[in-house]
Amino acid sequence: MQESAKNMEPVWPSIMALIAVGGLYFALPPSLSIFPRWTVLVLTALTLVPAELFHRSGRHTMCRIMSYATISIVTVAMIVSLILLVEAIPKHIESPVGLLRSAMALWATNVLVFAVWYWRLDGGGPHQRDARQGHTDGAFLFPQMTILPTAENAAQRQSWSPRFVDYLFLAFNTSTALSPTDVPVLSRWAKGLMMIQATISLAVVALLAARAVNIL
Repeated sequence: MQESAKNMEPVWPSIMALIAVGGLYFALPPSLSIFPRWTVLVLTALTLVPAELFHRSGRHTMCRIMSYATISIVTVAMIVSLILLVEAIPKHIESPVGLLRSAMALWATNVLVFAVWYWRLDGGGPHQRDARQGHTDGAFLFPQMTILPTAENAAQRQSWSPRFVDYLFLAFNTSTALSPTDVPVLSRWAKGLMMIQATISLAVVALLAARAVNIL
């Protein structure tokens, strides 16, 4: 029973994050979406439900496929909305307040989406990470992985494994500092994803700054 609870623990935060992304997308004005605003939220719910059922039944491969489909849908929707946001500024389609609100929503969406990507891909995914005794190898070098295995902390280091909040913290730092902070990046795919996330964040922040200057 204890092992089952351990395996289930990382799943719900990611589900809540993706639902939050759907909610943020729903808050965008219609001009910043090529689909009805409720589409992302509905598609997210429709794909997450079978993914959770596959996870509970032990069909983790199908769970990963459904999860990848969900994250991909949300990522594409976010990038399309960012492009539409850039095009909307010179056209003055939306009010300044609406543009700023949309930019902040996209910035938050960027953090949540890439947190889920890192959580899903690092170390083979949450199921494989939980199946191992500890997290000693992965795409990111967390500070806990660098602690020397002395007698005082050996047991704690061997049992440590990153949870969703660790990847959320990593994604938040990437969007704010536009670079890694306390977690070095080791793999090429992770470096590529972080470059994309930082680029999106920089574009949104630049839009916010440019709009603020125009308002002043």
